[in-house]
Amino acid sequence: MSSVRRVAGLPAGRRTKWVVLAFWVIIIATAGPLAGKLTGVEKNDASAWLPGSAESTKVFDQAEVFQSKNIIPAVVVYERTAGTTQADFDKASGDIADFGKVEGVTKPVGPRPSQDKQAIQVLVPIDLGEDGWSKAGGIVDKLRDIANDNANGMTIAITGPAGYAADSGKAFEGIDGVLLFGTLIVVIVLLLITYRSPTLWLLPVISAGVALTTAQAVIYLLAKHAGLTVNAQSAGILTVLVFGAGTDYALLLVARYREELRRHGDRHEAMTEALHRAGPAIIASAATVAVGMLTLTVAEMNSTKGLGPVLAIGVAVGLLAMVTLLPALLVIFGRWMFWPVRPTVGSAEPTASGLWARVGRGISVRPRVVWMVTAVVLGALALGMTQLHSKGLTNAESYTKEVDSVKGEKVLAAHFAAGAGSPIQVVGNAAQGQAMKDALAGVQGVSRESVTDPVVKGNVAYIEGTLADAPDSDAAYATIDRARDTLHAVAGADAKVGGGTAVNLDIQRANRHDRAVIIPIVLAVVLVILGLLLRAILAPVILVATVVLSFAAALGLSSLFFSNVFHWAGTDVSFPLFVFVFLVALGIDYNIFLMTRVREEAARHGTRRGSVIGLAATGAVITSAGAVLAGTFSVLGTLPLVAFAEIGFAVAVGVLLDTIIVRSVLVTAINLDLGRHIWWPSKLAAKHDPAPAIGTHGEEPALVD
Repeated sequence: MSSVRRVAGLPAGRRTKWVVLAFWVIIIATAGPLAGKLTGVEKNDASAWLPGSAESTKVFDQAEVFQSKNIIPAVVVYERTAGTTQADFDKASGDIADFGKVEGVTKPVGPRPSQDKQAIQVLVPIDLGEDGWSKAGGIVDKLRDIANDNANGMTIAITGPAGYAADSGKAFEGIDGVLLFGTLIVVIVLLLITYRSPTLWLLPVISAGVALTTAQAVIYLLAKHAGLTVNAQSAGILTVLVFGAGTDYALLLVARYREELRRHGDRHEAMTEALHRAGPAIIASAATVAVGMLTLTVAEMNSTKGLGPVLAIGVAVGLLAMVTLLPALLVIFGRWMFWPVRPTVGSAEPTASGLWARVGRGISVRPRVVWMVTAVVLGALALGMTQLHSKGLTNAESYTKEVDSVKGEKVLAAHFAAGAGSPIQVVGNAAQGQAMKDALAGVQGVSRESVTDPVVKGNVAYIEGTLADAPDSDAAYATIDRARDTLHAVAGADAKVGGGTAVNLDIQRANRHDRAVIIPIVLAVVLVILGLLLRAILAPVILVATVVLSFAAALGLSSLFFSNVFHWAGTDVSFPLFVFVFLVALGIDYNIFLMTRVREEAARHGTRRGSVIGLAATGAVITSAGAVLAGTFSVLGTLPLVAFAEIGFAVAVGVLLDTIIVRSVLVTAINLDLGRHIWWPSKLAAKHDPAPAIGTHGEEPALVD
């Protein structure tokens, strides 16, 4: 027995299976309490999300000399369209005293009436501490209760950065529980449909649950003691990815195990063979996903940079559970877990005459026509990208329902300078403070009278000004660029321009940079891994090309839905990058599942025969895996955030396109058309390559020489 086979047999050994089970029992007993602490080490403060080298981030850090960087303003807006009264003004004045009593509030400013006398605003600085948005919601709720008490018919809303933080916090509130239970329901339902067994689904779900808990514990320890950054976004996507990818690996392993149970009377031998045959594909798939996620660490965005290691850890732990714990459980429980259709020795392999066997034979008649037509259709879908608007989402466009901060923003824009509550901030050398003030006051798009006198501490001067346009508008972004050009030109000032609008602008630019850098790296990584696995050059190049085409088609189709069905205004700037990384890294899974089996069969029967056999054997498991992964990512749509709903929808659509059309039809047709040449320059490219016949015989599609 080879050393590889001996290692593969460890989880399935008559004695070692119990050792593996005991190991995981100890792990889960240790990891459970630690996983529960993960939320406590999440970093949801602003600096955890900003691009590390951006000008606005430097302003954010320098401004801490004047006030804590965790202090952000809430703007309480009182509106009476019939005209505010003295009683309304007195009410707002009285509220200021009560606002000051709320823990976290520092020195409210106001009240300030609008020129049209229809609204009043109060600026309430809030110190969120290290808790970030998780603390904002509670404080803002207290401010809202105070303002709404005896409002006497006035409309009250709370907006500004703290208002946005509060609504974001509520949107993410309970994200772990919502995504976990939503994902569980989707996975269980799809596994019940796939396996048609009331019991078999339990083992993959248990294994995935153990993997998630263990991954959360590992991430907690690294965040606590090694400086790993984790936030609500990465923690939420971790749940979806571990269950989605882990279940995919389980489906492939169980499918191969069921095959081997029809060839081996001993379930231990069957599992050993299944791990020996399917293990390399599963390991290569997980390695591709993990390395693909790690490429995110080169991002400028801190939130994106931290996402990569978190997801890579999740995939690595998921792989370990699925190739050790799951095999041990399957062998321990035996064939009865497959009830009511238990595989017995010598029983017919259903995939030999199933749907995908028929599809493969149909494709083999005219493979070139099939792949060319399929490629044209996918290319046509990709044209939908002309409707993709990835310039970022305004606050009003970021939610699937209207929230209080958006209502307040509209009231504020109607009665005050649109940029009130989100000032432009300037820091620079104290000696040039007055020159910086004069320069900022002269910038088009900045309200001249709003520019403050320089506040000096040490050798640093701090200035604020109000934007004339809405803080998340293109006009406001243009003002930031003009302000930077003007302030940078002040001799000896070393001035930097920041503030909320500048932060959003820098985030957009950092995301564009990340997209331009990370996408080529991911493609290169995938190409190298496929080359090593398939021991060829031509096949990996073609497979990567199909992945890119699949991504483009998914993006185009999603864009059409976003614009014409959901009527969303656009996408977050990070949307194309995240969808690309998820679809390419995860889509390669299905390439690996299919092509490793095709290569295995090609070595025995030739590539054209092997392509039909490989599709017949893996088509069902690939489409089932795609359905599970699509279902888990679609759970992101349960969050009231457009950005998450868009990622979930696009990944789900992309995975279904990839598994049903690209992997099973396009790639198979190309394999059948090119035949043995697909393996160039390996020795397999020289092997005799007979064509498959139309029909079936025994356990595999009938073949002719």
